[in-house]
Amino acid sequence: MLRPYPVLFALCVPLVFLHADYQPSFTVTVAGSDATLYLSDVAVLAAGAVGLAAGVRLGFAPLRAGRAIWIASAVFLAFVLAGTAVGAATTGGYPLADNLLTAAKLAEYSLLALAAPLAIRGAQELTPLLVALSAWSVAATFGALLQFLGVLNEFEGRRPGQREPSFLGIHDLAALSGATLAIGLLALALGERRRLGLVAGIAGGLGVILSGATAAVVGVAAAGAAAWLLGRRQALAIAAVVLVVAGGTIAIRTVDTRPLLDALRIDRPRDVATDPEASWQQRAALAYIGGRIFLDHPLLGVGWQGSSEAERYEPYLADARERFPDLPERALPSPEHEWGVQNAYLQAGADLGLGGLVAWLALFVVPLAVAWRAGLTACVPILWLLVSMGIWIGLGLVAGIPLVGLTWLSIGLAAASAAWRELS
Repeated sequence: MLRPYPVLFALCVPLVFLHADYQPSFTVTVAGSDATLYLSDVAVLAAGAVGLAAGVRLGFAPLRAGRAIWIASAVFLAFVLAGTAVGAATTGGYPLADNLLTAAKLAEYSLLALAAPLAIRGAQELTPLLVALSAWSVAATFGALLQFLGVLNEFEGRRPGQREPSFLGIHDLAALSGATLAIGLLALALGERRRLGLVAGIAGGLGVILSGATAAVVGVAAAGAAAWLLGRRQALAIAAVVLVVAGGTIAIRTVDTRPLLDALRIDRPRDVATDPEASWQQRAALAYIGGRIFLDHPLLGVGWQGSSEAERYEPYLADARERFPDLPERALPSPEHEWGVQNAYLQAGADLGLGGLVAWLALFVVPLAVAWRAGLTACVPILWLLVSMGIWIGLGLVAGIPLVGLTWLSIGLAAASAAWRELS
């Protein structure tokens, strides 16, 4: 008989995959900074409460199997906290209160990791979570499709024929969709959960394409390779799915969709085109700036979120303009356009130094190693970690977003898989 804890946990998780603009919220002022409690925060806290209740009722033994994971997680969070002190000590006008709040939000989401092995105590109890996320992904992909067809407005209004955010955001739609696509890839590789895998694979694959998040393609390709290594089946089918998703994702960023919209008789309020500041040329320029910051501050970095401060990036703007002369000025960071580094790995090095970068990498590598030793019972967290790692290539370290939720959830399931292995 299925215990209530995995079901309750599964009901909490989808609300984490929701953009802040679509959530009710409550804001208070703390030390001169606004602290906002969103519905997603309530969902994370509720998931943590479910895990606590399961631990009190059934024991906390599942946490012991993931000791290495908890150590790696604690070390990274310690670097983030220390990074706020470094930023306050070395950067003029550093918003200490704001960045302490973002660090706290990052730590808050780690409750998903702690709760997962307590609430989900066997591979068979993972099904409610997979069903809940797949259903949420179907809704998100359908919303993105309606936005693409001009039926629904997105954040900036009616913008048909381009990459769409649904009710999450570009990269967060890719995160949810990539996670559900992974369920489909595993269904191919293992021959299990075929009906769920078909629904999840279609919704996830189309969602990744509609997001147009090319960084997600890296994670999807890695997840496809891992799925085959785990199951040793359907290599051609897995490769075909990955290639279709990769091709569609690239196409939505590069192909002129106006003929398609005209054929469907969809009016365009303006020309549909990729904004120049969202190009890979811009990403390269921001990465260049982040890399320069890291090379000049390799020991301690410039502080948590410090690479977004004008004092830190302005010394490199002239060189960036020279190296990327065709890039519009608005695509470079400025007080009006706080783009950030937009690559979590480079930002970890720039903000937290070499030690922080190693700790950030360990946050993924350690759970992957633990999960890989657990074998087939850990196939879901393995693929989800790989998807997350890919998407973080195209996004900076932002706390309180769905991708953070997927990352911590994957880490927690990796720890859970180690506990399942000990029980088997």
